[in-house]
Amino acid sequence: MRILFLQPSLSPPGGGNGVAAWMLQALKDEHELTVLTWTAIDLEAMNRFWGTALKAGDFRTMRVPAAVRRIVDALPLPLALLRTAIMLRMAQRLRAHYDVPVTANNEADFGTVGVQYVHYPWNVFPRPEVDIRWYHVKALLPMYYWLCRTVARFTTAGMHRNITLVNSDWTGRLANRRYGFVSRTVYPPVTGEFPAVPWEFREPGFVCIGRMSREKNLDRVIDIVEGVRRHMPGVTLHIVGTPDDRVYVRRIAARARAAGFAIHQNLSRDALADLLTHQRYGIHGMLEEHFGMAPAEMVRAGCIVWVPNGGGQVEIVADARLTYDSVEDAIAKIVRTLREPGQEAALRAHLAARAPLFSPEQFMRGVRAAVLDAKEGRLR
Repeated sequence: MRILFLQPSLSPPGGGNGVAAWMLQALKDEHELTVLTWTAIDLEAMNRFWGTALKAGDFRTMRVPAAVRRIVDALPLPLALLRTAIMLRMAQRLRAHYDVPVTANNEADFGTVGVQYVHYPWNVFPRPEVDIRWYHVKALLPMYYWLCRTVARFTTAGMHRNITLVNSDWTGRLANRRYGFVSRTVYPPVTGEFPAVPWEFREPGFVCIGRMSREKNLDRVIDIVEGVRRHMPGVTLHIVGTPDDRVYVRRIAARARAAGFAIHQNLSRDALADLLTHQRYGIHGMLEEHFGMAPAEMVRAGCIVWVPNGGGQVEIVADARLTYDSVEDAIAKIVRTLREPGQEAALRAHLAARAPLFSPEQFMRGVRAAVLDAKEGRLR
């Protein structure tokens, strides 16, 4: 089958780009792939960062014409949606040469039946606070979105022709409220090998992983673990991630070290896997996470993980004992679990049974099935 795969960038980091890389991994052996992209592709960086095994001969690469890229790239703003719109316009012109168009870049109108993977619908308003930047002038945004829809020739009816994959049931409900379509949940793949370290050889520590930025609510994470430690001496915390806001990171690092907690910046994948498999617990602080790659990674590493009660991350743990509504609620639930070995063992078994849902193999099965269904016109 001839597949046109549309993705503005495949460069690490970025969860959406990682999903795209694994979609290519899923499709490369059985289909003839052409990747339409804006930026150059660095296979070595992709494979190293996401654990894929992509080779130069696995797909053809087609880039947006250099003249177009130069004009847009010269503008002093990211203009991600405009780049996507230009690529969608190209995909519509190319559709006759391919059997199925595919994108991991949210909703799309290909002018034909395709597959779209939605992380968070781009046409839902108001936007999450984490998406808002200084250049998002409220009065100008409607005009910008109109321009992008016009360039892309985007219609809701055209987008409805696609098979829609989403990263969580929560995102699926959001997309359904906005567009009315039925979606399939295909959880993003958590990659890497996690050695099976027996529980008794793990330390009674918490790990919090992710980008070090304000929306991750690291102050609240520290408050929670400090509160747990007042009841359970010996508990500690490892905050792991890449710096995003250096002023914020310096403040969090100072606070963590004052509490006797550890900060780890820019850990390698192997070092992170070693840390996760030698700690017992995980904690996440971001509200309304669309999916939550970090909690899923901690679950696959064998940790008991607590998450805020909202967003797609609730589906990862799928147990009310592992979700919290406040610092006090989190402390109470965690202390209760740590004091009751039977409950701790039951939660470990529960999460171990859920871990395969977030494996690369499960993800690739869902992607392959969607592409075959699109080719055959089985949209539901």
